[in-house]
Parts: sequence; structure tokens; C-alpha cells
Amino acid sequence: MKSVDQHLADILATVRPLAPIELELEQTLGATLAEEVSSPVPLPPFDNSAMDGYAVRAADVSDVPVTLPVIDDVAAGSMELRAVGPGHAVRIMTGAPMPAGADAVVPVEWTDGGTVSVRITRPASAGNAIRRAGEDVGAGEVVLKPGTVIGPAQLGIIAGVGRRRVWARPRPRVVVISTGAELVEPGGPLAPGQIWDSNSFTLTAAVREAGGEGFRAGSVGDDPAVLLDRLDTHLVRADAIITSGGVSMGAYEPVKEALSPLGTVRFEKVAMQPGMPQGFGVLGEDQVPIFALPGNPVSSFVSFMLFVRPALDRMRGLPAEVPEAVTARVTGPLRSPAGRRSFLRGVLASDGTVTPVHGQGSHQLAALAAANALIVVAEDVTEVPEGSMVKVIPL
Repeated sequence: MKSVDQHLADILATVRPLAPIELELEQTLGATLAEEVSSPVPLPPFDNSAMDGYAVRAADVSDVPVTLPVIDDVAAGSMELRAVGPGHAVRIMTGAPMPAGADAVVPVEWTDGGTVSVRITRPASAGNAIRRAGEDVGAGEVVLKPGTVIGPAQLGIIAGVGRRRVWARPRPRVVVISTGAELVEPGGPLAPGQIWDSNSFTLTAAVREAGGEGFRAGSVGDDPAVLLDRLDTHLVRADAIITSGGVSMGAYEPVKEALSPLGTVRFEKVAMQPGMPQGFGVLGEDQVPIFALPGNPVSSFVSFMLFVRPALDRMRGLPAEVPEAVTARVTGPLRSPAGRRSFLRGVLASDGTVTPVHGQGSHQLAALAAANALIVVAEDVTEVPEGSMVKVIPL
């Protein structure tokens, strides 16, 4: 059997980062920046008030309490030039430009809130509650570098420096298809021998959580021709395709039957449990990667975490690595078949222990839902005593 590491290496040698495109600001969330973003002006661009209050000269409020006449108001967005002379105050709102002559803002909470005159009960030193021009970003300063994943804060600074669009690698568009004549859409009635389709929902959600755009294309039966037609329909909009089921050694394996004759997709046994049957290759003129995962729910999810997620990172222009493992003390004994790397479901606790869940079968989706980690048992280990230190991949 092929090793887990070699299978991942072959996938990453095939998958390429998506080409950067120019994205509108609203489309950039989750994309990977492909250019430097700098500010054309200082941020903030002018001295402004950090609080609602009164713009004053600090020397006039050093001896309190003191009452000053309020000679003007200045609101955020005001473009009128204002000034504060000795012994006067200007009522000012948060974000409003500082009047000439003022060197401090007295918060309204330190006053009686007057509009004609104001009684100030606490002194304010020079610079109090003032945001200085350029204290966040200087003119020409780089605020984001290539390779940055654009989250809400990063999107905010792009807008904050006045950019309407940027060059970035978009989120990979991934089409997810389940196979099997036994599958029924959730919410529908079950006939004898049928089950509700969970894989397409699980894998689509996993794609989105991994930074891709997941498109659930439902399920197809056991007819290879129908599967090929479905794949052909979705190739035009897919950067990658995931199928689940139909890759084992038995009869009625539509994915294997449909794709093997193409010569661009290989089906192999990988030395792992769960998830031994795996398929991977490319489709169409654009060489779209396709991940043919096993059909058991736990097998397909573990396969996604080990193989698809790193590939999506590569497509996003990020470092492509297996999920980082931590070390924990296992609270119960473990068993693993010789020659296979096992990924057992467990609950990782804050005290550094990990407890195997009850139900390690590759079909036991409820046990997977109760777990928050995968316990890794190496290929040459068949038994792990209780209390041993083990590698754990947090989910």
C-alpha cells in the first residue's frame, strides 16, 4: 500500500496555486492577497478627537473647576476651519477635526455638558483624547503584504486606505458530489435499504471552513455515465471536485468505473485507517483536480483533513501542510492494524489528555461528531497502553 505521506506528496505535486485576479472589495473575504497594499495618505489624515467633549487649550483647564464660554460646535466630517482662542472652548464630536489652537479634548463626562458655557471639573493635559495624523499609518506605508489571508480586519484596512479592488487569489470553487443508489436527500422518506446523504453536506461544510467556496451538487446513483455527465456539467465552474463513495474493490463502484478509463485519475490503497481506498487525478483541459474519497462518513472526513485541506491551502497560495499535531496522554488503551496509520477519534481536554470516543467504526458519524481530535497511531504500532503519550490532530 501507498503511504499517507507519499499520497499527500503526489497530490501537492499536482495542485497549483490559483492565478490572482482583480477582486472587488466585497469579494475579497477569504481570498489571499497577491500584491502589497499601502496607504496613499497618513491615517488618520488629520488630527481629530477621540471622544465627544470640548476642544480647549490645556493651559486653560489646568486649574479646575473652571467655566469657559462655548464658542462653536464641530461635528465629524466638518470641513469648516475653526479655531480656539485663550479662555474659550469648542464643543467637538468623536472623529471631528481639531480646531486650530486647541491642544486637548476634555471628555464630556468631565463636564456639566453645557452648550453656552461649560463647567470643567478635571484637568486635561496637552494631547488628551486626540488622535494624531499618521499615528496609525504613515503616508506610503505598507499595511498588508502578499500572502495575507483577507479577513474582516484586513478587508477593513484595504477600504481604510481607499482601495476599491485588489489583486488576490480567490477562494477555490469546489464541487462536492456523493455517489450511491442508497442515498436520499435529508428530509425525504427512507425506503428499505436507503440512508440519508450526509457526506455531501459534511464535505461542503469542510470546504467552506477550509477557506474554499463549496458547492453541493447532491448525489448520483451507481451509473457511471450519469456521474460523468454530472462531472462534465460542473467542470466549467470548478477549481476542484470532491466525490465520495464508489472507489472500493466491489461491484457498483461508479467513480472508479467512470474515471479509470480516462487515464488521468489513479485509484490506490493508502496505508491508513479509516480511508484506505483513495482516488486522485485531474479532469478536463484545465486539469481540474478531483479527489475521489471513500464513502464511509468518517473515512471521507478524515481523508479531507489529511489530503484535501492541504491541497486547498496550496490552491490559495498558502503553505500546504498536514494539520499540526500536538502531544497528549491517552486515557485508554488503543489498538491499530499493523502496517496502517490509524486516525482514531478522541476528545482532547485542556489538561493535556485525550480520551478515545466509543465507536471507532468508519461508519459511525455520531462518534465523529462527539470528537474534537484525531489520535494518530503510527504504522508500526499495533497497541498503545493507557497513559502513553500520543500525537493528536485537533479538529
